[in-house]
Formats: sequence, structure tokens, C-alpha cells
Amino acid sequence: MVEKTPILDTITYLFLMTGIVVVCFPIIYTIIAATMTVEQVSKVPMPLIPGDQFITNIQAAWERGNLGTQLFNSFIMASGITFGKIAVSLLGAFSIVYFDYRFRTAAFVTVFCTLMLPVEVRILPTYEMAANLFGPLQYVWDFLHLNTAAAWIAGHEIDVRLEWSLLDSYTGLILPLVASATCTFLFRQFFLTVPEELCEAAKMDGASPMIFFRKILLPLSKTNIAALVVIEFVYGWNQYLWPLLITTDPKMTTAVIGLKNLIPSPEDLPDWHIAMAGALIVMLPPILVVLLMQRWFVKGLVEKEK
Repeated sequence: MVEKTPILDTITYLFLMTGIVVVCFPIIYTIIAATMTVEQVSKVPMPLIPGDQFITNIQAAWERGNLGTQLFNSFIMASGITFGKIAVSLLGAFSIVYFDYRFRTAAFVTVFCTLMLPVEVRILPTYEMAANLFGPLQYVWDFLHLNTAAAWIAGHEIDVRLEWSLLDSYTGLILPLVASATCTFLFRQFFLTVPEELCEAAKMDGASPMIFFRKILLPLSKTNIAALVVIEFVYGWNQYLWPLLITTDPKMTTAVIGLKNLIPSPEDLPDWHIAMAGALIVMLPPILVVLLMQRWFVKGLVEKEK
């Protein structure tokens, strides 16, 4: 039964419209500022009537911020993080749910506890590992005095240094962020709802565990995967602190960091119209991903049928 409640409907619409205005006003303000000249954008308050300099400002932001290379770097980073997170989480959840081994519960609890450790909390040890992946091996090498043993064998002094740096590389941008406790937990909860009869039927048909994973679990998980693709791509695209820390080569910086370089300093001209045009360029790819994946994104969040 659907009740007619015009007063409640009106109040609901008012709250909804207020929320839409609050959320959309900064974006509309950015679009208007990106169409103005420096004189127009410097007025207080800034006029809310769009200008005619949109294409000019977009070209200036693209060239001044070198956004072509940075957008490519951001796309590689966001895609790598998305693929890595989903692949690692799928296999981790599959292992926890369908395999019986010692410390399985401890493994899940350990993964779950990392939900309380975001990147900002573990940024220093993560950077230390990225700066030299062989750092722990070097510690073991020095602790065991293997340089002395190597010198005794070779007959002269040998100083062995184990180094593998991930700084200023795509691997360094992606690898430390591919582990996701949230995705693993979501896939685990989903796999627990898959009927046990499907697994038993696959066993009776002679399917190996990986065939069961590839031909049954993956097709059932496609809407969940699509929803997580949207979430993780936006997460990877918006990363600021980790790329800022690990990249020093201008050719490896991402678009979000490049956008910061467009923001005028107190000594420069107030080119906020250029910065706003750059912001529109940088926010465009994640918006396109959300729009293209919208139908799958909603189904992945609400669909319960298997």
C-alpha cells in the first residue's frame, strides 16, 4: 500500500534539493570560474555569469600544468591499483572461505585488523620498504656477518649492498596500495552466501578449485567487481600523499599533484581561472568512469540474487 503524504513529500523534496545545491555548487562555481578572465575571476564577489574564455583557459591549464603526462601517470596508477586490489582480494577471500588450513581464522583477523591502518598511519614504514625492498635482507646479511664469509671465500674484502628501490616508478606507485582489507572482507561475505551445493556439484563433476573459482565464483561476482572497480579507480585517482612522497621526478608525478602546481602563489598573478580549468580536466576521468559504470555500480551495491 502506498500512502499519499503530500506534506512529507514536499519536505523530502526540499531536503533533497538543498542537498543537491550544497553538493553541486562548488562544481558549478568551478565551471563558471573556468570560463572567465583573470580580471573577472578576481572580483569580490565573483560574478556567477559564465564568460567566454573556457577553451582558452583549458588550453592554458593543459600546457602550463603538463597535464598530458600526469593524466597518463594517474590512469596507470589508478588502473593498477584497481586491478591489483580486486585480484588480491578475490584470491584472498577464496582462500579464506573455501580452504581449510591452519591459522585460517588468524589470517582473516589479521587482514580485517588492517582496516584500522590506513595509508597515512603506515606511510613511513611503507616508504622505507619502497625505498629499498631488500632492506630486511640487508639487515639479515649484516647480522650474520656474511660479508666476512664472502671475503674469506673470495680472498679479499667484499662489501655487498642489497638494494632495489621503487621510488619514481609505476611499481612503487601501485604495489604498496594493492592490498585491501575492505575488498577482501566484502568478497568473503559474498562467497559465504554462495550455496554450498554449488561447490559440491563442482567437485562431483571433477572441477578443480581454480576451475570452480574461474567458472562459477567469478561470473557470480561480476556485479560486485564492477562496483569495486568504480570505488577503487576513484580511490587510486585521488591519491595525493603517497605519490607526493614517492615521486621526485616531474615525469612521474600524477595529475592531482600537477593540479597543485597550477594554484597561484601570493607572488603570482591570481590565475584562479587557469587553476579551475585544470581542476575540471583532472576530475573528468573519474566522472566518466562513474557514468559509464553507473548501472553496474548500483547493481553491485544492491543486488543480492545469485
